Amino acid sequence: MMNVAVVGTGYVGLVAGTCFAELGHRVVCVDNDQHKLAILRAGKLPIYEPGLEEMVPKNVQRGRLVFTDDLARAVRDSEVVFIAVGTPPGEDGSADLRYVIAVAEAIADALNGFKVIVMKSTVPIGTCDRVRAIIASRSKEHFAVVSNPEFLREGVAVPDFMRPDRIIVGASDERAVEVMRRLYRPLTADGAKFLLMDVRSSEMTKYASNSMLATRISFMNEIATLCERVGADVENVRRGMGADARIGPHFLKAGVGYGGSCFPKDVAALLKTAEEYTTPLRILEATTAANVVQKVRLAELVKNDLGDDLSGKRIGLWGLAFKPQTDDMREAPSVPMSQVLVEAGAEVVAYDPAARHTAHQVLGDRIRYAEDPYQAIEGADALCLVTEWSEFTAPDWERVWALMRDHFLYDGRNLWEPRELITQGFKYRGIGRR
Repeated sequence: MMNVAVVGTGYVGLVAGTCFAELGHRVVCVDNDQHKLAILRAGKLPIYEPGLEEMVPKNVQRGRLVFTDDLARAVRDSEVVFIAVGTPPGEDGSADLRYVIAVAEAIADALNGFKVIVMKSTVPIGTCDRVRAIIASRSKEHFAVVSNPEFLREGVAVPDFMRPDRIIVGASDERAVEVMRRLYRPLTADGAKFLLMDVRSSEMTKYASNSMLATRISFMNEIATLCERVGADVENVRRGMGADARIGPHFLKAGVGYGGSCFPKDVAALLKTAEEYTTPLRILEATTAANVVQKVRLAELVKNDLGDDLSGKRIGLWGLAFKPQTDDMREAPSVPMSQVLVEAGAEVVAYDPAARHTAHQVLGDRIRYAEDPYQAIEGADALCLVTEWSEFTAPDWERVWALMRDHFLYDGRNLWEPRELITQGFKYRGIGRR
């Protein structure tokens, strides 16, 4: 067992802190949001993430997980201190480090002996060096700064943490390396890869990984558009490509673009770093441009079929969150898609199993929100599938047909089988499907 402090109870901090407690460590999570702390102390969650709803109250009850606003005490009582605060994108795409810097200063002022300070937030290359300099300027205590980027996918963050592909640790201090090995020993004992490297390579690995995945998505979306023109089916192409061991099957699904808190922000931040070092990343520039277009692809298909003026038309949306198993609306394709449809005069009625509240914070009353998927399509001229929640996989198509006024289906995630739906009389449009 080790004593661990995690500063920040946002998505990354809460998942990491809870999972470390689940592994048997004693964890103190620090935040200055009193409302959030009250929720967490009650064993409830401020975010939607499967698995946490059981793990948080269990570990709170067992005394392994504590929530506090006393950062100084948390630092003094811990061997390892994680920085897991937000790094939101600025207007120019660069990561805003004001919270990281503030926490680094507070940690420095609280140091009472050797600590390993771990950067869990996604930060630009060179940030750990900057944090090290800040702390050294304010404290005479010995410490080490380590880079340990997170690779958590929303919706499956708990299994991602507990069964990671790899654990990246950027460190040069041997004492810090040993601390990190002890911290992650419950996972490495089960076979998790512990990859040690220099700090800047660790910082770059995070950005390069997410940028590669975003690039694969945009590439396949553009291939899907070409498939439509030449009469090919992108699903067949995907299966053929994915069978090549050099390529693999992951992140080759065509759809309505990527969103969320990681890919858009991390690609923008890496592009900003490249600009600062006068090293253009032209492939990533194209990735971003392609994704902007792809997010409104379904809306453009609707307008092509129903007309540029959608006044009097009702469009049902299934799914609002950027992906299933989350309520996260950050950079969700449903937002620009809804805006295009509403601006064209359409009435948009949407249903999402988890994101109604967070969607309303973004879209307000510009669209209507249904209580279930079938209410969203009552009298609708078209149905757009935006998020591939499992409950949308096999709907009651007879009921769907009876509820809709017209029968256009726009499958933004290639979830359904075109031939079956066309045989039933639906006017099906997928992404790159035949």
